[in-house]
Amino acid sequence: MFLQRKKEVIGLDIGSSSIKLVELRKGKTGYRLHNLAISPLPPEAIVDGAFMDSVTIIDAIRNLVSTARTKTKEVVASISGHSVIVKKIPLPFMTEAELGESVRWEAERYIPFDINDVNIDFQILGVNQENPDLMDVVLVAAKKDIINDYVSVIMESGLNPVIIDIDSFALENMLAVNYEIDESEKVALVNVGASVTNINILEKNISAFTRDIYRGGNQITEEIQRQLHVDFEEAEKIKMGEKADASSESIIQNVLKAASESLAAEIGNSLDFFQSTANDEKISKLYLSGGGSKIKDFDLVLQQQIEIPVEIIDPFKQIEFREKEFDVEYLREIGPTVAVGVGLASRKVGDR
Repeated sequence: MFLQRKKEVIGLDIGSSSIKLVELRKGKTGYRLHNLAISPLPPEAIVDGAFMDSVTIIDAIRNLVSTARTKTKEVVASISGHSVIVKKIPLPFMTEAELGESVRWEAERYIPFDINDVNIDFQILGVNQENPDLMDVVLVAAKKDIINDYVSVIMESGLNPVIIDIDSFALENMLAVNYEIDESEKVALVNVGASVTNINILEKNISAFTRDIYRGGNQITEEIQRQLHVDFEEAEKIKMGEKADASSESIIQNVLKAASESLAAEIGNSLDFFQSTANDEKISKLYLSGGGSKIKDFDLVLQQQIEIPVEIIDPFKQIEFREKEFDVEYLREIGPTVAVGVGLASRKVGDR
C-alpha cells in the first residue's frame, strides 16, 4: 500500500499485550538477525483491536526504536481481527491489470462492509482445482479506519509505514524462511495472541484457509485472576507455569486445563470446518506460535484435541545471529512470540 525505495525494513508487530520490533538483514546464505526488542503494553491500550491509548503505543514504539538503536525508518506492520476479511474466491481468468480494475465490483459480492470504507488488495493463486476454467484469487479487505490508526501511530513515532500486511500472511512468510514444507503436505499455522488467535492453513505452500478466533491468552489470565484474586501480572506468571502457593495449585491446574481445552476445541472446530470443505488429504502438522503457545502444556492439550502433531515454532531456525549480541536461551524463550514480527521483517519494500 505504501512504497519507498530503501531496502531495509523494520517488522513491527503491534499486539494487544506487547509490541515486537524485528529487523533482519539479507546475507548471501539467508537472513541474519540485526535487531530485536519487545515492549509490553498495559491491558487497556488496545481493546478488541482498537487503539484506546495511542500515546502509550507511540511511546512504546519510540522506546523500542531507541533500545534497538536502529536507524531504519521503513516499517512493515500487520493487522487482524474483525476489521479484516480474507476470502479465497474463484473468478474467470483475467490479467492482474484487468482484475485490478474490476476487483471492487467483485469484492462487493463477498465483503460484508461498505466498499467505500475498506482498502482492497488481491493475489492471483492459479488454476482452480475443481474448475480449470477458473482461477483462484485471495481477496483481502481491511477497514480504512484501522489502517489509518496503524499508519498514524507509526508516523507519529517518527517512522514510515511502507507495507500493512495481515498477521496470517506474515506467519506464512516466517514459515517459508525457516522451514522446508513439501508441496504435498497440508499444514496449519496457529498463532495464539493475547486476544485473537490467527489460523492459516497452507495447501501446496499457498494459503487455502484463514480464520481469526476472538479468544486468546488474556481470557485464561482473566480466569486465573477471578479464581485466585490476584492482579494481571501475577496471573500471567501463573499461566506460564510459575509456582504459586500450594493451596492454589489444584485451582490453577483446573483453570488452565479447562481454559486450554476450550481454546483447543475452538481451534479444532476451525480445522474440522476446513477439512469438511477440502479433499480427503488431511492436515499433517500444526505449527504453534504466539504468547499463548507458552501457556503451560497448551501444545499437548491442543495435540490431544485435534489428533495432529503440534510443534511450537522456531522463527529463528534458519536465521543467523551473533551469540555475542543475542542470547541463545533468550531467543528460544521468546521465539514463538515474535513469529509474526519475523515474517514482517522478511518483507521487502514494494512487495505485494
